[in-house]
Amino acid sequence: MKYRQALAQLQEWSTTIQRKPLIIRGARQVGKSTLVRMFSTSFDHFIEMNAEKPAIQQLFRDHQDVKVLLQALFLQYHIPEEKGKILIFIDEIQECPEAIRLLRYFFEEAPDIYVIAAGSLLDFALGEVRSFPVGRVSYFYLHPINFEEFLLWKNEKAALDALRTIPAPSFAHQRLLDLFHEYVMVGGMPEIVARYVDQASLSQLENLYSDLWQAYLDDVEKYATNNTQRQIIRHIIRTAPNEQDRISFAGFGQSNYRSREVGEAMRNLELARVIQLIYPTTQYQPPLTSDLRKRPRLQFIDTGLLNNALQIHPQFIGLKNLNHLYRGFILQHALTQELIAKHTHTKFKPHFWVRQKSNANAEIDLIYSFQGKAIPIEIKSGKQGRLRSLHQFVKRAPHNTALRFLQNEYSEEQATTPGGTTYKLINIPYYAMSQLEGYLKYLT
Repeated sequence: MKYRQALAQLQEWSTTIQRKPLIIRGARQVGKSTLVRMFSTSFDHFIEMNAEKPAIQQLFRDHQDVKVLLQALFLQYHIPEEKGKILIFIDEIQECPEAIRLLRYFFEEAPDIYVIAAGSLLDFALGEVRSFPVGRVSYFYLHPINFEEFLLWKNEKAALDALRTIPAPSFAHQRLLDLFHEYVMVGGMPEIVARYVDQASLSQLENLYSDLWQAYLDDVEKYATNNTQRQIIRHIIRTAPNEQDRISFAGFGQSNYRSREVGEAMRNLELARVIQLIYPTTQYQPPLTSDLRKRPRLQFIDTGLLNNALQIHPQFIGLKNLNHLYRGFILQHALTQELIAKHTHTKFKPHFWVRQKSNANAEIDLIYSFQGKAIPIEIKSGKQGRLRSLHQFVKRAPHNTALRFLQNEYSEEQATTPGGTTYKLINIPYYAMSQLEGYLKYLT
């Protein structure tokens, strides 16, 4: 089993005073169950239950008292009287509302028992469970593996050390570029990456990509309310990878579907974490809020799955600059995925920035809140003269720093807007998005 950085965070949770049951949220096949099994090796006893099984559902229905339930579990799983340190794992908990409701009583009546729950479609169930244990559970968000983990899985420890050095040393720049190109090509789905680092070719992984995508479709279809919605979900899954810009719900994918119909289907896909709708903000300082009246962008669960859906894996061969692939769309998607993966304790929603005026439209790829500032981030390979959107932002923002992620090594320069406003433009190699906060601290 390959190391996940989330393991250290689970260990931190286990030592927390007033520890609450932990719910791990994340899409199918991002490694939730494997992570918990890795974590379980530090316990004396491990009880794993899959709530999709009728026998497990019946167990929770029959025993609504936590102490009685524990006695039944200890008997069934041969836990001795002296017990020791016990971890209980309830997988796919969304299939058993009784188990969800009981989580609060583990916290109140059995605080010495470590309880973790997980579910790939948990968001569908949370709103329908009566007496949900609000304030009695903690959350953890697990994502596909990030670039740092990819380097660990490939046994590239020296490259990882160089990546974590800020700024990254010149001697490691090309090697990190090459490895990041691999990562963006393959993506971060754990089973696929594990097979890839064990020398499987991309052609051998083709069926695995397709099976994963089909599994997401099958999952979401279960929650469609009628046949029309199922058809719309299929249409979105089939056509969404071709959308490289902001989208409109009405007529999505050259269809005749109405805005409301597509919006409902999109929200189902978002609940399953297959697709995320990223809305723009128009603000210049935190807190950043989404402008839901404006058209969003689509973010898929994983760049590797997106590459497979677009059938563009061969285009990575010999590619020197990811900005040249699909007009920079794949690089923007990969860096947004990296940014999302760094947030595990909150449901992080990235933003991009727009200013839509009759005489001056502008759009910036990402906006990131840091120490009370809204930091504009462009993912470009252009010259200063092509940074019109950054110019529009910085001349109105209450600070003078902007970031640009590109193929080049780290550098700092002074840029000037056409109106004469000067600002600091920080160029960061695009493989370093996972180190964004480190670079921002380096600059302060």
